[in-house]
Amino acid sequence: MSAARWVVTTPERARRRASSAIRHAVGLTQSPQQPCLDESETYFPVDGIARIVHGDLASMLVGGLGSLFFQMLHPHSMAGVAQHSRYKSDPRGRLLQTANFIGRTTYGSKTTAYADIERVLAVHQAVRGIADDGEPYYANDPHLLAWVHACEVSMFLRAYQNFGALTICAKDADAYVNEMASLAHDLGAENPPRSVNELDARLEAYRPELRLSADAVVARNFVTQGFLENRRQRPAYQLLVNSAFTLMPPWSRELLQVPTKTVENRLLVRPATKAFCWAIRLAVPPPRRVTLPT
Repeated sequence: MSAARWVVTTPERARRRASSAIRHAVGLTQSPQQPCLDESETYFPVDGIARIVHGDLASMLVGGLGSLFFQMLHPHSMAGVAQHSRYKSDPRGRLLQTANFIGRTTYGSKTTAYADIERVLAVHQAVRGIADDGEPYYANDPHLLAWVHACEVSMFLRAYQNFGALTICAKDADAYVNEMASLAHDLGAENPPRSVNELDARLEAYRPELRLSADAVVARNFVTQGFLENRRQRPAYQLLVNSAFTLMPPWSRELLQVPTKTVENRLLVRPATKAFCWAIRLAVPPPRRVTLPT
């Protein structure tokens, strides 16, 4: 290999190795979903904001953790996870399932997306039981599906607004919530919100139902302490956890019983997370927004 070619190809090989290492560290062992670019066949809009938000691995890591913590606060949602999930024995496997679902619905065709939706609904058929309050729960309950959806959309959006590659305006934020509402509708969620204001109001409306159950304490501690085997990766993971807490409304952090360090978050956690996300993007660049011809 000539010296000139070595100079050109070595950085790219290093980037690919770093990209593979990062993806494997968080359980993403499969190749990313190849995007469907046929506007007549794609499930989400080719030029939509969901593809921008979900394509930024760095902020999605923070938002994904925030979503997990938020979802824990509903005792029926948490009971379904505790009684039917293998999250403690196979956390990476559960993460991979979620990531694949997001990837295939965001970037796939309608055929691919609808097949995945049907698969999720079929799995949810068996996820039912009795929560610790003596009340029955069912994973395909439209009310419970709407809670999980609201948590995910809120945390993914707020993570991108705080740590994403681009600055998105209020119109784009509303567009993201509206795009995601179509997925929630197809999953059977109850009246999914279609704007940021509706999303915030929906989360507020669930507050009387929320509390930190015994199962949620176990899950919170498990996720907070982390499941990474490589000790060198743990400081970065703890930074992501602390950043995820900053995305949640103050009242939800109080329910979750995690410390709220406003000054520390502003001066240390957020700047460090922005730098960390920037470094991840060097290895795993997010996709550019597609502009369709007029």
